[in-house]
Amino acid sequence: MNIKEIKDMITLMNENGLVEMEMEKDGIKLRLKKGNAGIQQEFTVMPMHQASVTPILNQANQTLAQKEADLAAKGFIEIKSPMVGTFYRAPAPDAPPYIQEGQNIDIGQVVCIVEAMKLMNEIKAEVKGKVVKILVENADPVEFGQTLFLIDPGK
Repeated sequence: MNIKEIKDMITLMNENGLVEMEMEKDGIKLRLKKGNAGIQQEFTVMPMHQASVTPILNQANQTLAQKEADLAAKGFIEIKSPMVGTFYRAPAPDAPPYIQEGQNIDIGQVVCIVEAMKLMNEIKAEVKGKVVKILVENADPVEFGQTLFLIDPGK
């Protein structure tokens, strides 16, 4: 279980009005519970000890924000999600992804699908350039305005 999965669980809780959520994966048990002050996190590594994930989340958020700021400073263009939904890199689980990092794309080219309310919405590039970074993992939930890809328009 990684930080991104934990952050996605928190987002899922907030979007669906959940008060408590519990998950176990790879011997790690995670329980998130909303209190009066927001989400309280309990993180248990089985069977050893308990640890709070708050410092880890704060560090990950700072690192991610710094990386995104560095990339934006280089003049890259962001392709953002136009809706809340689930991000898919390919049209089917056994199909190749629409695009890869390092690939050149054209205006109007399909770059991914965002599923919202059982509808598959093709997301098309509005810029021409080279895909520098894919910021979302396949089948991850995305928010409105969340950056999905970074594109270098100079390529």
